Amino acid sequence: MLAVRGVLAVIFGVIALVWPGITALALAIVFGAYALINGVSMLVEAFRHADRPHRGARIAGGVLGVAAGVVALAWPGMTAVVLAILFGAWAVVTGVTEIAAAIRFRRQMHGEFLLGLAGLLSIIAGLIILAWPTIGVVTIAIILGIYAIMAGIVLIAMAARMRRAAHHTTHATHSPG
Repeated sequence: MLAVRGVLAVIFGVIALVWPGITALALAIVFGAYALINGVSMLVEAFRHADRPHRGARIAGGVLGVAAGVVALAWPGMTAVVLAILFGAWAVVTGVTEIAAAIRFRRQMHGEFLLGLAGLLSIIAGLIILAWPTIGVVTIAIILGIYAIMAGIVLIAMAARMRRAAHHTTHATHSPG
Protein backbone atom coordinates (compact mmCIF):
# COMPACT_ATOMS: atom_id res chain seq x y z
CA MET A 1 0.00 0.00 0.00
CA LEU A 2 2.92 2.36 0.66
CA ALA A 3 4.12 1.94 -2.92
CA VAL A 4 0.63 2.63 -4.32
CA ARG A 5 0.32 5.74 -2.13
CA GLY A 6 3.80 6.82 -3.26
CA VAL A 7 3.06 6.42 -6.95
CA LEU A 8 -0.26 8.26 -6.60
CA ALA A 9 1.47 11.07 -4.70
CA VAL A 10 4.10 11.45 -7.45
CA ILE A 11 1.40 11.50 -10.15
CA PHE A 12 -0.60 14.10 -8.20
CA GLY A 13 2.57 16.16 -7.66
CA VAL A 14 3.54 16.09 -11.31
CA ILE A 15 0.03 17.15 -12.36
CA ALA A 16 0.07 20.01 -9.82
CA LEU A 17 3.50 21.21 -11.01
CA VAL A 18 2.91 20.79 -14.74
CA TRP A 19 -0.40 22.65 -14.58
CA PRO A 20 -0.18 24.91 -11.49
CA GLY A 21 -2.48 27.44 -13.10
CA ILE A 22 -5.37 25.02 -13.46
CA THR A 23 -8.55 26.23 -11.93
CA ALA A 24 -9.46 25.60 -8.32
CA LEU A 25 -12.16 23.27 -9.64
CA ALA A 26 -9.66 20.98 -11.41
CA LEU A 27 -7.25 21.10 -8.47
CA ALA A 28 -10.06 20.20 -6.08
CA ILE A 29 -11.05 17.20 -8.21
CA VAL A 30 -7.47 15.90 -8.53
CA PHE A 31 -6.86 16.44 -4.80
CA GLY A 32 -10.21 14.85 -3.93
CA ALA A 33 -9.41 11.69 -5.87
CA TYR A 34 -5.93 11.46 -4.33
CA ALA A 35 -7.13 12.12 -0.75
CA LEU A 36 -9.96 9.60 -1.12
CA ILE A 37 -7.67 6.83 -2.40
CA ASN A 38 -5.01 7.66 0.19
CA GLY A 39 -7.60 7.65 2.99
CA VAL A 40 -9.07 4.32 1.91
CA SER A 41 -5.58 2.77 1.79
CA MET A 42 -4.85 4.04 5.32
CA LEU A 43 -8.12 2.51 6.56
CA VAL A 44 -7.39 -0.80 4.82
CA GLU A 45 -3.96 -0.84 6.48
CA ALA A 46 -5.49 -0.04 9.89
CA PHE A 47 -8.04 -2.85 9.68
CA ARG A 48 -5.76 -5.36 7.95
CA HIS A 49 -3.24 -5.07 10.80
CA ALA A 50 -5.56 -4.38 13.73
CA ASP A 51 -3.05 -5.80 16.21
CA ARG A 52 -0.39 -3.17 15.49
CA PRO A 53 0.02 -0.07 17.65
CA HIS A 54 -1.17 3.37 16.52
CA ARG A 55 -4.24 1.87 14.85
CA GLY A 56 -6.29 4.84 16.05
CA ALA A 57 -3.95 7.30 14.30
CA ARG A 58 -4.23 5.34 11.05
CA ILE A 59 -8.02 5.21 11.35
CA ALA A 60 -8.17 8.97 12.08
CA GLY A 61 -5.91 9.73 9.12
CA GLY A 62 -7.91 7.44 6.87
CA VAL A 63 -11.25 8.91 7.92
CA LEU A 64 -9.95 12.46 7.42
CA GLY A 65 -8.53 11.51 4.01
CA VAL A 66 -11.84 9.98 2.91
CA ALA A 67 -13.76 12.97 4.29
CA ALA A 68 -11.43 15.49 2.61
CA GLY A 69 -11.68 13.57 -0.66
CA VAL A 70 -15.47 13.38 -0.52
CA VAL A 71 -15.80 17.08 0.36
CA ALA A 72 -13.41 18.12 -2.42
CA LEU A 73 -15.22 15.91 -4.96
CA ALA A 74 -18.74 16.80 -3.82
CA TRP A 75 -18.10 20.57 -3.69
CA PRO A 76 -15.17 21.22 -6.04
CA GLY A 77 -16.30 24.80 -6.63
CA MET A 78 -15.63 25.87 -3.04
CA THR A 79 -13.56 29.00 -2.56
CA ALA A 80 -9.80 28.82 -2.81
CA VAL A 81 -9.41 29.69 0.89
CA VAL A 82 -11.69 26.85 2.01
CA LEU A 83 -9.86 24.52 -0.35
CA ALA A 84 -6.51 25.67 1.07
CA ILE A 85 -7.67 25.06 4.64
CA LEU A 86 -8.92 21.59 3.64
CA PHE A 87 -5.58 20.80 1.94
CA GLY A 88 -3.58 22.10 4.87
CA ALA A 89 -5.56 20.23 7.54
CA TRP A 90 -5.39 17.00 5.53
CA ALA A 91 -1.62 17.34 5.08
CA VAL A 92 -0.99 17.95 8.79
CA VAL A 93 -3.12 15.00 9.94
CA THR A 94 -1.62 12.73 7.28
CA GLY A 95 1.87 13.74 8.42
CA VAL A 96 1.09 13.00 12.06
CA THR A 97 -0.23 9.53 11.17
CA GLU A 98 2.87 8.80 9.06
CA ILE A 99 5.16 9.82 11.92
CA ALA A 100 3.12 7.60 14.27
CA ALA A 101 3.55 4.71 11.82
CA ALA A 102 7.31 5.39 11.64
CA ILE A 103 7.52 5.19 15.41
CA ARG A 104 5.63 1.91 15.26
CA PHE A 105 8.04 0.49 12.64
CA ARG A 106 11.19 1.54 14.52
CA ARG A 107 11.50 -1.89 16.15
CA GLN A 108 10.44 -3.87 13.11
CA MET A 109 12.88 -2.60 10.50
CA HIS A 110 15.68 -0.21 9.72
CA GLY A 111 14.88 2.83 7.60
CA GLU A 112 11.61 3.75 9.25
CA PHE A 113 12.96 7.29 9.20
CA LEU A 114 11.81 7.49 5.57
CA LEU A 115 8.18 7.25 6.63
CA GLY A 116 8.83 9.79 9.37
CA LEU A 117 10.40 12.06 6.76
CA ALA A 118 7.31 11.76 4.56
CA GLY A 119 5.21 12.70 7.59
CA LEU A 120 7.42 15.68 8.37
CA LEU A 121 7.20 16.90 4.76
CA SER A 122 3.42 16.59 4.92
CA ILE A 123 3.21 18.56 8.16
CA ILE A 124 5.47 21.32 6.80
CA ALA A 125 3.44 21.64 3.58
CA GLY A 126 0.19 21.65 5.56
CA LEU A 127 1.39 24.28 8.03
CA ILE A 128 2.64 26.55 5.22
CA ILE A 129 -0.74 26.34 3.52
CA LEU A 130 -2.67 26.82 6.79
CA ALA A 131 -0.51 29.82 7.72
CA TRP A 132 -1.20 31.55 4.39
CA PRO A 133 -4.46 30.11 2.95
CA THR A 134 -4.91 33.20 0.77
CA ILE A 135 -1.64 32.70 -1.15
CA GLY A 136 -3.53 31.60 -4.22
CA VAL A 137 -4.34 28.42 -6.07
CA VAL A 138 -1.17 28.47 -8.19
CA THR A 139 1.09 28.77 -5.14
CA ILE A 140 -0.88 26.09 -3.30
CA ALA A 141 -0.61 23.82 -6.34
CA ILE A 142 3.16 24.33 -6.46
CA ILE A 143 3.56 23.65 -2.71
CA LEU A 144 1.36 20.56 -2.92
CA GLY A 145 3.13 19.39 -6.08
CA ILE A 146 6.60 19.64 -4.53
CA TYR A 147 5.40 18.00 -1.31
CA ALA A 148 3.58 15.20 -3.14
CA ILE A 149 6.56 14.31 -5.33
CA MET A 150 8.99 14.33 -2.38
CA ALA A 151 6.63 12.37 -0.13
CA GLY A 152 5.80 9.96 -2.94
CA ILE A 153 9.46 9.19 -3.54
CA VAL A 154 9.98 8.66 0.19
CA LEU A 155 6.96 6.33 0.38
CA ILE A 156 8.16 4.33 -2.64
CA ALA A 157 11.63 4.03 -1.07
CA MET A 158 10.04 2.89 2.20
CA ALA A 159 7.95 0.28 0.38
CA ALA A 160 11.07 -1.01 -1.39
CA ARG A 161 12.93 -1.27 1.94
CA MET A 162 10.03 -3.13 3.51
CA ARG A 163 9.86 -5.49 0.56
CA ARG A 164 13.62 -6.17 0.73
CA ALA A 165 13.41 -6.74 4.48
CA ALA A 166 10.52 -9.18 4.03
CA HIS A 167 12.41 -10.92 1.23
CA HIS A 168 15.53 -11.32 3.39
CA THR A 169 13.46 -12.56 6.34
CA THR A 170 11.71 -15.11 4.13
CA HIS A 171 15.01 -16.40 2.72
CA ALA A 172 16.66 -16.47 6.13
CA THR A 173 13.88 -18.63 7.59
CA HIS A 174 13.85 -21.03 4.63
CA SER A 175 17.60 -21.47 4.20
CA PRO A 176 19.09 -24.81 5.30
CA GLY A 177 21.25 -24.73 8.31
